[in-house]
Amino acid sequence: MYRNYSSTTTKGGKIDWLHMNSLYYDQKTGNLLVSARNQDITMSINYKSGKINWIYSGKKKSSWPKKYRSKLLTPAKGTTITGGQHDLTLLSSKNGKLKVLLYDNNIDVTNGNAKTSGKYSQAVQYTIDTKKKTIKQTWSYGKSLGKDNFTRVIGSAQRLSNGNTLIDFGYKHDGSQSNIIEVDKNNNQVFNLTISSSKTDRTYVYRAYRVKFTPSNFVFDATK
Repeated sequence: MYRNYSSTTTKGGKIDWLHMNSLYYDQKTGNLLVSARNQDITMSINYKSGKINWIYSGKKKSSWPKKYRSKLLTPAKGTTITGGQHDLTLLSSKNGKLKVLLYDNNIDVTNGNAKTSGKYSQAVQYTIDTKKKTIKQTWSYGKSLGKDNFTRVIGSAQRLSNGNTLIDFGYKHDGSQSNIIEVDKNNNQVFNLTISSSKTDRTYVYRAYRVKFTPSNFVFDATK
């Protein structure tokens, strides 16, 4: 697979055929969740042993070497293939079932979905059964916004404590805007911020997070 890819060339002339853009460590299992943009792949690797637990990819099973085929996840009907995705994070893990969240740029870099590539970007939640090696899409937001919110690079998705999701369409209009949207459980927008940028100053937002400005017990006294 490293012989047939779309790549990023570094200043030193080296070829980035994988382009890992996010890494999440699960302390309970010792596993790493990996997002590799230039292969349109998400995967889980054990940190100590280096062994692969599972792989999700749009690359046909028959195209993989036989020793990897048992690691491939089978998608349920209606489950999207990721393309150029970012910010893969673990939401929960119980009895071999994982709930994960990511930002799907939906660009066919090497193994993405060529039919939908470039038409929209979205935040997506999946449930992965690590024993049965299956994956099912359970939630998404962004497709309804269409091509206007498509971002070929960067972006993020954060699940908030109240159940809402904060999404960074960071490279909107080819980097001239970053659109940060928060939606509730019913996909209603509760926050929408657009930051103007330019290709020269590169002020677009790589990732967006909602953080507490003050502690919950903070009290402002205007008399002091």
